[in-house]
Amino acid sequence: MTTEVKHQGRLGRLLLTGAAGALGQVLRERLKPYAAVMRLSDIAAMAPAREAEEVVRCDLADKAAVDRLVQDCDAIVHLGGISVERPFEEILEANIAGVFHVYEGARRHGVRRVVFASSNHVVGFHRQDVRLDADAPRRPDGYYGLSKSFGEDLSRLYYDRYGIETACLRIGSSYPEPKDRRMLATWLSYGDLTELVRCSLFAPGLGHTVVYGVSANPQTWWDNAKAAHLGYQPRDSSQALQAAPTTLAAPDPGDPAAQYQGGEFVKNGPYETLD
Repeated sequence: MTTEVKHQGRLGRLLLTGAAGALGQVLRERLKPYAAVMRLSDIAAMAPAREAEEVVRCDLADKAAVDRLVQDCDAIVHLGGISVERPFEEILEANIAGVFHVYEGARRHGVRRVVFASSNHVVGFHRQDVRLDADAPRRPDGYYGLSKSFGEDLSRLYYDRYGIETACLRIGSSYPEPKDRRMLATWLSYGDLTELVRCSLFAPGLGHTVVYGVSANPQTWWDNAKAAHLGYQPRDSSQALQAAPTTLAAPDPGDPAAQYQGGEFVKNGPYETLD
């Protein structure tokens, strides 16, 4: 167990939760240079462990299992949980109880840094003509966004009370390329995602930092000036598709998904859970 993050650019054991998900699979490969051992976890099946990997199936709702998962790790990249809008009861177990269990494990085992995959859906009910910084009021666009807002508050508590540093990454839309007009503003390339996580793992004096996960797109709704100490400099951009927008379907201006930053999420639910 280590009690501080190493700043030389390489960790001993790095825990990556949500390793079976789309972004988890990307980071499983791309974070390898930054840790001697990658401990990979998900509730879903994962590819078998390769050299310098440990694969551990774990339900984030199981506090004891998460505690064992966190033991002997130097830092945590927490992507685990449900990544779409679902009934509150499902979100409660995977995302709300789950993130609490991760931070309790970090506290108990002396892990001093967490990179928490938050989401742009924490601020999804802001309009698209408003530019936001890290201090903008949170306006979650559903239960999923609400759970990420809870995670940001929980991580702040664990920093103030226990000194566990966290970077809350309000990830935009991370895909190989933008899929629609909205993503021209929210797109985060895989390369920039990796660089943002790397900066969050090794930046000295991280404290509790909220940063928007977005590439250097020509138009964006988010200002990362208050996270400048991370040293994150995105290299990719949606500029090419911005110059040729006919490849992306034009939205209906009367559609709430075209008015609010959360896109289609502002129209989801609420899910009915009673007959």
